[in-house]
Amino acid sequence: AEMVDSFFSYIDNEFKYKKKYLTLFGGEPLLPGELYRERLGRIIRAAAERKLELAVVTNGFYLSEYLDLLTEAEIREIQVTLDGPAEIHDIRRPLKSGGGTFGTIVKGVDESLARGLTVNLRVVADSENIPRLHELADFAAARGWSGNPLFKTQVGRNYELHTCQMNRKPLLDRLGFGRALYREMTEHPALLDFFRPSFALAKHLHEQGKLPEPLFDGCPGCKTEWAFDCSGSIFSCTATVGKEGEALGRFHPDVYREETAIAAWTERDVLSIPECGSCDVQLACGGGCGAVAKNNSGRLHSPDCRPVKELMGLGLSLYFEKELQAEEEPICPD
Repeated sequence: AEMVDSFFSYIDNEFKYKKKYLTLFGGEPLLPGELYRERLGRIIRAAAERKLELAVVTNGFYLSEYLDLLTEAEIREIQVTLDGPAEIHDIRRPLKSGGGTFGTIVKGVDESLARGLTVNLRVVADSENIPRLHELADFAAARGWSGNPLFKTQVGRNYELHTCQMNRKPLLDRLGFGRALYREMTEHPALLDFFRPSFALAKHLHEQGKLPEPLFDGCPGCKTEWAFDCSGSIFSCTATVGKEGEALGRFHPDVYREETAIAAWTERDVLSIPECGSCDVQLACGGGCGAVAKNNSGRLHSPDCRPVKELMGLGLSLYFEKELQAEEEPICPD
């Protein structure tokens, strides 16, 4: 109770005049047990009192059981993970007993949409499940999700951040991931109704008819994103939570901030990263993720480079060339 009170006291003071929302993130924020439910309820009700929107990032297994409690606050979105059709998902994300989780998660998505809540379905993808992505897309369409304006999707790359995975073979780098998505989408065009990859600037150019504004900073840490853990520590973002040496202060039991370290995060952009100065795609990349850059090089003000040109090439082909080819195909009379 004191930890929750300290957290809300901190954000009330520190972000008093800033528009904000809260994200419940883990680990897994929706766990069973009355004590856990009571503590989470305290956070939800405190958010509701302040009219703060709440986002939830969950594996979705206990989502149905939490909907009554969650809807006491204004829900911005619920992000749920399915890593493919049932056969694939249940292998990748089984219960401790070995049982499947797909059906229970689907039930939670159905009930959330029925209550008028926005659901953001996330797929954590690598070389093992990308070839089955179209099956999940077909399932979502048949379920009525894909045509629902409350239903969103994202396909994220499975990657190592601070620790190594036991099975690294399926992991793809950014370009390999982009190529795998491109290959799957050219073979299964209906996938574009389920998910449209950004492919650097290509998606924006196709949908808006113009390039986006220059991106001087691709990292939200200590600018538009902060993270707080259950020990009372403050971090720059969700990618640094719990990593030794990354705490930037505390909100409980006493408040203090490492202002020098915080300033290093707030000042990070393409103008502060020496390597970005000679890069001709710096304003499309924005310097990338600060946490990844620091983890790779030991320096926060170093780049997390993105293969912008190569991804643009894939995107221009997918969104423009394939579209033109479809328009030019002759229609044969019966």
